[in-house]
Amino acid sequence: MPSSIYTHYPWTSRPLIANAPMAGFAGSRLATAVTIAGGLGFIGAAVDMGILSTQLEEATSVLAGSHISTTGPTLPIGVGFLIFAAKVEDAAAVVAHHRPATILLSCPPEPQDFAFWIKAMHAASPESRIWIQIAGVAAAVEVAQLCSPDVLVLQAADAGGHGGSPGAGLVSLVPETRDALDTAGFPNIPILGAGGISEGRGVAAALACGAEGVLLGTVFLASREVDLSSKEYQQAVLEAADGGISTVRATIFDELLGKSIWPAGYDGRALANSSYNDYLDGVGIEELRRRHADAVTGLDKGFGGERRAAIWAGSGVGLLKEVKAAGDIVRELREGCKVALDRAYSRL
Repeated sequence: MPSSIYTHYPWTSRPLIANAPMAGFAGSRLATAVTIAGGLGFIGAAVDMGILSTQLEEATSVLAGSHISTTGPTLPIGVGFLIFAAKVEDAAAVVAHHRPATILLSCPPEPQDFAFWIKAMHAASPESRIWIQIAGVAAAVEVAQLCSPDVLVLQAADAGGHGGSPGAGLVSLVPETRDALDTAGFPNIPILGAGGISEGRGVAAALACGAEGVLLGTVFLASREVDLSSKEYQQAVLEAADGGISTVRATIFDELLGKSIWPAGYDGRALANSSYNDYLDGVGIEELRRRHADAVTGLDKGFGGERRAAIWAGSGVGLLKEVKAAGDIVRELREGCKVALDRAYSRL
């Protein structure tokens, strides 16, 4: 990995492992656990910047009592913003106050929005590094030419939650993008891989394809530190099998509460639940919403029983079998990657 990454994240171990800034799921507990384990922890934000500020205050307090130094120019935590949902001026105010080490931007209505946001983030915290998440080769080159981010996160189609549609698999997306960036004159923009990675073999595959680290979401749904509104959500994740089949990408999950707020060109990967199966059977949207509304009023909030609420998860969900501490997950990913690479080399 380019030394510049470790210059800016001196507490991290190789390979760089970061948790995805899953809004509503990745809070201060998860982010600090990942950072303390030698990764880069992210806190996700959606609309309410007050919640993000509180989470960053909590993270600052936890890290101050750890072995991780907080005396540098930035806080050793990342934050992630959904551009279409957040107000840039509100986000900039939080960034200016807390100075996170990394700002990850994703899901703009238009690619040009990235440039506007980067300018605002640089003004708010000049020392913070800017990562941009993108889902295609041409889009990655366009973003590099538009605003030359510090890191590009390539989100493969196997990723859980929301992403650009259509998507591509990691083993084609990462190497083709690396070649395209090099050809376009951006050999120094590092790439991180995301999507479908749940253990060390997946990390090794991403590195072999040309990624310099990984950003992972689904695997941390099986962590003790993830923020979940219902224990049934985590139970559904642990019970899932055959992840490439039992999860599906669709827009219907976002329409269960009403008209989707997501920009055109985005959908989400979730477990194929009763709402999705009814949708395939031709049940109308109003009836789907009624059934969903009835389910989410229960104690399990729709994540148990018929499982009508959206349970976001990537195709790697079938590899998750138990709940673990986030720090242990980071360490196991790192060591598992090394073992996988050694085994692969022994076959040559």
